[in-house]
Amino acid sequence: MELKEDNLINIHHFLPHRAPMLMADYILKLTPDKVVTSFDIKSDNIFVHNNHFVEAGLIEHSAQTSSSILGQSFFKGPDVETKVIGFITNIKKIEIFDLPEVGDTIISKATLISQYENICQIFCETFLGEKLLIRTEISLFIQELKS
Repeated sequence: MELKEDNLINIHHFLPHRAPMLMADYILKLTPDKVVTSFDIKSDNIFVHNNHFVEAGLIEHSAQTSSSILGQSFFKGPDVETKVIGFITNIKKIEIFDLPEVGDTIISKATLISQYENICQIFCETFLGEKLLIRTEISLFIQELKS
């Protein structure tokens, strides 16, 4: 998927994470049951070791990508700040095939499997080009924080 400025969605609207824990740069596509994100691996990332983005980073990236699906239901518009909190409640399956390196841009594609109120189960795959890096099936809980 080509990264064009006119088709990027600000990830900050859908995730509470900020540096150094933000592991997704842009939402490239977002529907009620699917999301596609991109992430540039930089040398100062807390999950980079020996020039590779390690397993924990890939898992966190998958979780953040996946949570964007449910996170969009709390988004009220670019001028309204909504605070949400989310947790991984269950990891059903993780398969890691390879690790990206500093300078790589990874693309993740997640699909909603099921949802009950603020809990959802998501299937996510992350790619470097055509190469599959990780496949996950995780459950997430997200809720809005009231002031």
